[in-house]
Formats: sequence, C-alpha cells, structure tokens
Amino acid sequence: KMGNAESNAYQNHLSRFLPEEQSDIDGLFDTLSGSSGSAGAKNAKAAKKTVTLAALQARQSAHTREPLPEAMTARLYHGMKSVDLPGKSSALSEQIAKEQFVIFMSNLLKGNADEKISIIMRMIDKTGGPLKGKQIQEFTEDLITSVVHVLSYRKELKGWSLENTRDSSSGVKALASELLSELKLPDGTKPVGSQLLETNFDQSAIEDWVYRVPQISVFLSVVIRQGLHVLHSLPDQTNDILNLVPHCKGVKGRGVVSLFDIPAIIYINSHLPAEMQHKWQLLFSSRLHGESFSQLCAHIVNKGPCLVIIRDLDGFLFGGFASHSWEVKPQFQGDNRCFLFSVFPTLAVYTYTGYNDHYMYLNHGQQTMPNGLGMGGQHGYFGLWIDSDYGKGHSKAKPRCTTYNSPQLSAKEDFTLDAMEVWAVGDIPESAGRKGKKSILDVDPQAQALLEMAGKSRQSEGLREPMEEDEDDD
Repeated sequence: KMGNAESNAYQNHLSRFLPEEQSDIDGLFDTLSGSSGSAGAKNAKAAKKTVTLAALQARQSAHTREPLPEAMTARLYHGMKSVDLPGKSSALSEQIAKEQFVIFMSNLLKGNADEKISIIMRMIDKTGGPLKGKQIQEFTEDLITSVVHVLSYRKELKGWSLENTRDSSSGVKALASELLSELKLPDGTKPVGSQLLETNFDQSAIEDWVYRVPQISVFLSVVIRQGLHVLHSLPDQTNDILNLVPHCKGVKGRGVVSLFDIPAIIYINSHLPAEMQHKWQLLFSSRLHGESFSQLCAHIVNKGPCLVIIRDLDGFLFGGFASHSWEVKPQFQGDNRCFLFSVFPTLAVYTYTGYNDHYMYLNHGQQTMPNGLGMGGQHGYFGLWIDSDYGKGHSKAKPRCTTYNSPQLSAKEDFTLDAMEVWAVGDIPESAGRKGKKSILDVDPQAQALLEMAGKSRQSEGLREPMEEDEDDD
C-alpha cells in the first residue's frame, strides 16, 4: 500500500507540470512500460507498470538511428533509478516505477540546482559517491555529444548541419573543458589539467558547479525533451533552449563549410546580447568572396553587429564580436559588449576590462593611420588584427590584451591568414541594402571609393551578390 508521504511527494512533483505536459509524460511512461492503449491505463494494475533499461534502449533503437547515444541512455536510466521513494528500497530494483519516472522528469526539467544534483551525481556515477574530475569530464563530453546528436537527429539545428560546419568532435572536448574550468574545491581553488582529472569533488562542489554553469541544466533539458521526445512541442515556461542554436542564413546551396562547429556556435551564441541570439547570417567568407580586404569591407560595412572568425595557417581558430556595424574610419568604434574569443585549440570568451575603449577599428586607404581591421589593445598591438594587405595579421598580448584581457589567440604572434568568415548576428539593419534595394556600394560611397582606389571600379557591378532573403535558408 502506497504511503501518504510517497503519494504527497509524487503529487507535488506532478503538479509542477501543466495538464497537457502531464498527459505527455503519462503517454511516454505508458509507451516505455508497454501499457499504452490499455483501456484501464489509470487502474491499479497499470500503476504497477515499470520501465527497464532494456525498454529505454529499445525506445532508442526503434528507429534505424538512435536519437541518443547508448551511453546517455544508460545515464538517464541510472538517474531515474536513483530517485528514492519513501518506504521502498528502490536501490535494489532494476525497474523504474512511475513515481520515480515523474520525480526524475520534475527535478531535471523544473527543479532547482539542489533537486537536480543528486540525480546528476548518479548520472555521472551510479554509486553516487565523491566524483573524480575525470568522471565529470566524461559525463560533460557525453552530454554535449548527445545534444549535438539529438538536435541533428530531430532536425532542430535551424539550418546548420553536421555537413556545413566543422567536425564537432574537437569542439565537444573544447566546450567540456571550458565548462569544467568552473569546477571549484571548497577552498575556492580551481584545479586544472591532469590535476583536475584526479581531484575528488563532493556533492556540494558539483552542486555549486551546476548552479554556476547554466549550460549543464540546459543541455540536460534538451537531451530529455528531444531525446525522449517529451514536452518538446509544448511552449516551455523557460526560454532557455529557445535560442540555444541560432537560425543559420546565407549558406544554403553554397557549399560552405563553416569554421565554426556546433558546440562553438552554441557557446559563442550564449555570450551574445539576448536580442542577437536568434539568427546568424553569413556576410563574408574568404572561400566564397576571395581573399581581398576591399571585398571584406564591401561585405561587412553597415551590416549591424557581427562575429568575425579567423583560421591561421597553424589551424588556430579565433575571432571577435563587434557590437556595432563596422564603419571605415580612423577612430575606434563599438562599445563594451564587444568581446574576443578562441574556438580552437581552446574555447573561451574574453570580455572587456574597462582599461580602455579600443573595442573595434576598421580603416582603409589612409596615409597616416594603420589600415586594417582590429579589435582590442592599441595600434600595432591589437588583440586581433587583420592587415589591409590581406593575409597578414597579429594577436599581441604581453601578457594580455589591455581591452579584453585575452591571451595571444593565434599560434604565432604574427600570423598568416588561412580562412576568414564574418556573420551578421540578429537582424540586419534595414538600411543595409536588401534584395531589390540599393547595394552597399550605392548606400556607402566611401566603400565604392575604396574599391575604386583598389583598382576595382564599377565593373564589380555585375558581380554583386543579392542579399539573401530570410526565407531562403531553413
């Protein structure tokens, strides 16, 4: 006979879900426990239905390709099994009861860090004891891999794909490493490298980490909603996964493989101002538009806030976020929302220090001032610099860039450019010359003059690319 304490806890957890969410969760449990379609699904017999690991795995492999990797399915199972029911020793049972299933869903989808933590501990290691950094690393990598996999499987990548982005495997490790860098011991120290992998972390350290690193909860939510296909179609009270991946515009049918991978897109997007997280549109790619500084200027000037990403000849990937439209002028521009970032070999974002306002700089065709695109630092010592003699650049930090506190981002201080992309983020300003309107060359006589100075007079008329309409891409 079910005790009152148990039924109360169960009812409290159930009441967190809206009626339509409750029926979605009931339906999933019925499917997994094999009781779907029984007329008396609500009767006592059905209440005794349970879910096994085999049933969860079968649910996954009912299709030719699993929505979730096998390792994550097993982790979800251990998480469900870890839910203690009052008056029952559930630890010995291999089966998951309906109450455990509902409490698991409630804690991970609607709970606070405290409620999530014991389940996450068991998902990391089923014994639930103190955890080594290496175990937390494996869990974090599994989690990120599962997010990329399930979003791709459910066609929820919004125009991005595993084909038009860089291979995600190094990105998974880089993002996991960046999230793990927030793990702290009780005395506040953050172990790094091999020391991190061997360090033991207790429940309070992991609770603190989950509390301070919101991606862990967001990724778990995606894995459950999209992996188990539950609550995915219902409007969520929290919009945390709404702009997890921005809509990708401007690459369809152009055979472009972005320098970004999916984990980096998710991470960098989360650092953009909220109103710019819904869409990225490709403005410039050195592989599409050629290696020319005047082409770069023509494609990025007056197009609103942008992300610039560069690969040097050593394979390092890095860039910056420009919070304002680029303008060709001999003064610094932008504001303190600008940042620099690294994608490979490490994933990190470097925000402004308050030391100076040298956020972004773009100049061309001037005798007296440096010509090129720069972010942070100062003339001759930029955190990120692309020379107008396209193909050369530098990233100087002795030991850090004054504006953004970033280290040297390129493999060598003076680097040779291998490839470059610029993405407009958020909505492109109306004035930027949409399809059927004037182009940037008409809107900005300065850009036209620059092209002419570079010996590219108006014969570039015929080479203009129409701006892609938003509908083209999804």
